[in-house]
Amino acid sequence: MLYLSLGTNLGDLEKNIKTAIEEIEKQIGEVVSQSALIHTEPWGFESKNPFLNACVGVECSLSAVEVLNLTQSIERKMGRLMKSEKIISSDGAEKVVYHDRVIDIDILMYDNMVVNTSRLVIPHPLMSKRWFVLKPLSEIAQDVNIPGTSMSVGEMLRALEAAL
Repeated sequence: MLYLSLGTNLGDLEKNIKTAIEEIEKQIGEVVSQSALIHTEPWGFESKNPFLNACVGVECSLSAVEVLNLTQSIERKMGRLMKSEKIISSDGAEKVVYHDRVIDIDILMYDNMVVNTSRLVIPHPLMSKRWFVLKPLSEIAQDVNIPGTSMSVGEMLRALEAAL
């Protein structure tokens, strides 16, 4: 099972999520589960635009790289022009800069895959820090073990909530 996170904070938020799910169904695979939509504040950057987030479970037979290419194509088709960017400061520290977006589609987990390349990391490396990802994901995959860890999605959500 492929699990994706969807987020939007520009335009018609509900329509953006709906359109993204329709495109995922057309291009990637059958959406077999969908979380409720949740409203959240921006994470990792300042914006006056709150987010709408959801997660979906998708039956998929594509490779992880094919999924990445297709999700990025869907983002571009829907009008996402800027991805997050890494900035290196003069002291060598690395910082990620986030932007408002029409749609963001992140690969969270894909079967039991553990991928760590310069272009793709699965499970998503920031999932454990993002309530707006774990909360909706737990609705559709609470008991699913996160590859490379000893935790289920529900356990990771509870650990994050205890730390907040």
